[in-house]
This record gives sequence, C-alpha cells and structure tokens, in this order.
Amino acid sequence: MTDGHENLIVARAGAAGRITLDRAPKMNALTARMVRGMADTLAVWAADPSLRFVVIDGAGKTGLCAGGDIREVYESSLRADGAAPRFWAEEYRLNATIATYPKPIVAFMRGTVMGGGVGISAHASHRIVTDSTRLAMPEVRIGFIPDVGGTWLLARAPGEAGTYLALTGERIGAGDAIALGLAASTAAAGTEEDLPISHSGLGIHGSAATIWRSPGYKQPVGARRISGKLSRRQR
Repeated sequence: MTDGHENLIVARAGAAGRITLDRAPKMNALTARMVRGMADTLAVWAADPSLRFVVIDGAGKTGLCAGGDIREVYESSLRADGAAPRFWAEEYRLNATIATYPKPIVAFMRGTVMGGGVGISAHASHRIVTDSTRLAMPEVRIGFIPDVGGTWLLARAPGEAGTYLALTGERIGAGDAIALGLAASTAAAGTEEDLPISHSGLGIHGSAATIWRSPGYKQPVGARRISGKLSRRQR
C-alpha cells in the first residue's frame, strides 16, 4: 500500500514496518514529497508500541537511492520559490530523525546508494550492504560539501579515508563501506534476491539485530585500496 504517500510503499506486517522508495525509473531519487512522507510515517510508528523495528529499502534493480532529485531542486531555483532550501531543511531533519530514532531501523543499502541515499541509510542503527552496493557522495563533484550528514560520517572514518571520499566523491563497495563505518553488516554473496524482505514476510522472523546479518564476515581488504590511493597522493 502507499498510504497516500507519493512514490513510497508503506507497509506493516507483524512487528515490522517497511518503507520502500518506489521511484525506480528515476533511481529512487528523493523528492520533497517522499521526504515528507517518510518523516510522517516514522513519526506515527515511533508512537506505536506494537511496532518493534523499521526497514528502509528501494524498489527496482538500481538500488536504494541515487540521492535527491536534482532536477526538482534546479527547477525550484529557476522559479525562486524557496522550495529547494525547504527540501534540504526537511531532508536534514529526516536524517536526524533516522539517526535518533527510538526503535531499530534496518537500512538495506543495495545497489546505488549516493548522496541523499546515504542520508536515509548510513545514519540508521542497522545498515546492510551487499555485493552490488555502490556508495558515494557525488555532490562534491559539482562543488558541494558532502551533505545529509556526510561530513559527520566521513570525519569518523579511519585515517584520512573519509577526507579522500569527501574530496573525490569516489564510489566504494560493500567492503569499504563496512571498513569505513558507513555500514555494519553484509549480505552473503549471491543471496540478495533470497533475503527475507517481502512485504508479507516482514516481522515474522527474529529481531532487527539479526536480520540479514551474515555469519563469519571477514575484515574487508578493500580499505587498503583507498589507503594506497591516499598514500600516492600524499607523496
């Protein structure tokens, strides 16, 4: 069901609530209405004692979210109607809500996770990446600083890896995301389509702390790739 929220699928099953970004032709890029709908839904669920945790994911094959809708922001700037700064204010409040939410939020960071997609996932309590994850803050390539709390996240990455990502907007995969503290768990290779994330099945098995947690995960070697690039640039 959509619950009247544009480009969102909002569902309840058992003790779980699920918010799915449903704008696949646009890589689930966030609009102001989507941000508002997510914030409203989370506010209602925070006060619902029967709901134990929330899942956030994206529809379609491209992944979670490619960021904010740049066209919407650009057209707003041409109209000078103030919609763009309102969008950013609401988006930042949503990120803060996710970071401080009183119940576990499981963010399924499949596929493209960039810009605003990082904001609605990397601040969550449970952050799941997969082999298909491609995470970045591409806004830095058009002159922005890493937004949606990106500077807070990257400043806490080990060494100067966060600095490197903040300056370059380079894409990283699942191993790097975990090594740098942007995600916490990974789905096993080749099992993305088999994960128990159907709307009808949500909330039946286990707790948020065990959902999609891959056993025997080894320390990723991908962080060495970033460290090597940093070393070369510092010479």
